[in-house]
Amino acid sequence: MNISEEIYFEERLDFQINWYDTRSQKSQRIYKMLKGVQIVLSASIPLLVGFIVDYTIMVKVVGFFGIVITAIEGWLGLSKHHENWIEYRGICETLRHEKYMYLTRTGVYDTDAPFKYLVERVESIISNENVNWANLIKKDENGK
Repeated sequence: MNISEEIYFEERLDFQINWYDTRSQKSQRIYKMLKGVQIVLSASIPLLVGFIVDYTIMVKVVGFFGIVITAIEGWLGLSKHHENWIEYRGICETLRHEKYMYLTRTGVYDTDAPFKYLVERVESIISNENVNWANLIKKDENGK
């Protein structure tokens, strides 16, 4: 099956760049929001402990904050928002790099058949990411 450069860019390369960019941004927002909550709650505990003598409810508040902090850390460990943010951003930028090297016909694309190299390199990047993802899932399922 032969497809044109335009269709490949539209349906594959630009789609993948946009997907990784969007996922990276989403993971970054979630990670930073949860870490922000965690920091505020952690910083509040020493202050609230000072009020325990006057307000016994503070014992429960401090305990609740500790539970929320632990839950956030556990969720971040399971969901891997930080790792995904970094990984997706790296892949997005790598794909963009390949696109612009191709469009300017520089590096490996300074040849008679640059489109062939572009497809091979882009598909290799995407394939490697998929293999890494599958290995990570398998690793998590095995508990290692």
